Amino acid sequence: MQFAVFLILAVLAGGGFGFLASKAVDNTRLTGVRNQTIALLKETTEAAERIKRDRVTEAKDEIFKFRQDAERDIKERRGELQRAERKLEQKEENLDRKLDRVGHKEEELRRRQEEIDQRAAEIEAVLKQQMTRLEEIAGMTREKAQELLLRKTEEEAQYVIGLRLKELEEKARREADRKARDIVMTAVQRCAVEHSSDATVSVVPLPTDDMKGRIIGREGRNIRAFETLTGVDLIVDDTPEAVTLSSFDPVRREIARLSLERLIVDGRIHPARIEELIEKAGRDVEEQIVEAGEAALLATGIKNMHAELIRTLGQLKFRFSYGQNALSHSLEVAHISGIIAAELGIDEEMARRAGLLHDLGKAVDHQVEGPHALIGADLARRFGERPEIVSAIASHHDNMEAKSIFDVIVACADAISASRPGARRESLDAYIKRLEKLEELAQAFNGVSKAYAIQAGREVRVLVTPNNTDDGTVHKLAYDIARKIEEEMKYPGQIKVTVSREMRSTEYAK
Repeated sequence: MQFAVFLILAVLAGGGFGFLASKAVDNTRLTGVRNQTIALLKETTEAAERIKRDRVTEAKDEIFKFRQDAERDIKERRGELQRAERKLEQKEENLDRKLDRVGHKEEELRRRQEEIDQRAAEIEAVLKQQMTRLEEIAGMTREKAQELLLRKTEEEAQYVIGLRLKELEEKARREADRKARDIVMTAVQRCAVEHSSDATVSVVPLPTDDMKGRIIGREGRNIRAFETLTGVDLIVDDTPEAVTLSSFDPVRREIARLSLERLIVDGRIHPARIEELIEKAGRDVEEQIVEAGEAALLATGIKNMHAELIRTLGQLKFRFSYGQNALSHSLEVAHISGIIAAELGIDEEMARRAGLLHDLGKAVDHQVEGPHALIGADLARRFGERPEIVSAIASHHDNMEAKSIFDVIVACADAISASRPGARRESLDAYIKRLEKLEELAQAFNGVSKAYAIQAGREVRVLVTPNNTDDGTVHKLAYDIARKIEEEMKYPGQIKVTVSREMRSTEYAK
């Protein structure tokens, strides 16, 4: 292509020179120009030929180089194929050898199996002969021997299983006791109530002793009207500036207390005014009862309860047991029951509901005969409570056998609430008698020298005569005293019995 370009340029140059020469010079000079043009064309042609040869040479060199590279690649590919073929041939040879070895092994295994089968047949024959000989010697058949061996093995297995079951039972009991203690401690810690036991008040203070005469009225008409309308005994004695209200019905006593206080403040004490204020006090107390019941439901998160049950529950606000307010106790039992149920992973609301209603019968036990647990269960059943709730109420004092886990939870929560320190109190006389009874029970045993009831009667320290007892009898004595206390006394919580034996020696330096 470069050659053609040079050629065209040469032609154009020659034409241009010729055209100029024809115009500017004469014929003589035209000949010289032609000669120069011919010489230029010749040089151009030679230069183009040289370039052509150079390009052809370069192209041949490149073609030769490409050919060498291609031959080298082909040679390498051929070598790789040959190596791959040799590897395949080696693998085929290895497979053939392995197949031969497998065939030899199969033949050897078949031969050994035949030998084993033959040996097993011989052993079976020998065993039959020996078994026949053993039956002749033992005087019993093979089936009888198997039965005897099986029976003995079963006896040994039952003994081993019994030991294992006892071990597992003891382990399960220990784990259950530990878990129960953890649950109870968690419930007690999370239900740390701040209120102490309330006092039941039946004494109404008076501004002056002159008010006693106005309360009695002319010929006793005021006090008769008051007692007739309230159903409460009004005791006017020598107590300065105070009168006493006495009634087995806590609601009536509250109505009487409230109306009497209002009469004293009002000052107009006559039968008509007494009747008016008693009616108003009755309405107010009834509102307090309903409000107390609804507040208890709200505090425990319980819904959908019959209105009569709510009212009966509110009456527990005016009921006390050993100085402990029955409604506060029921709320506490409900919360503890819910906590225990949560720890066990069962229905918390059901447990709280059963705990709240467990002492429902105490609100009406002065009107209906029977234990308050059964009375409360009958009320709950009558007003549509579920059987689980009814059973928990009826069985929390062992009046009925426990049937579900809720029965056990409510009974446990009731015991926790009643036995915690400060929950209940006894009268001074009953308290002293209980302490004296504890000491008398302990001192009645042989070998006991002294006995002391301490910690408000929750522990008994027993001292024994060291000469008449030994260390082994100390444990037995503590156990016997504890069982005796359980049989003959009633008390909340538990009583710790500690028996001590010590040897003392005294000498005098003179």
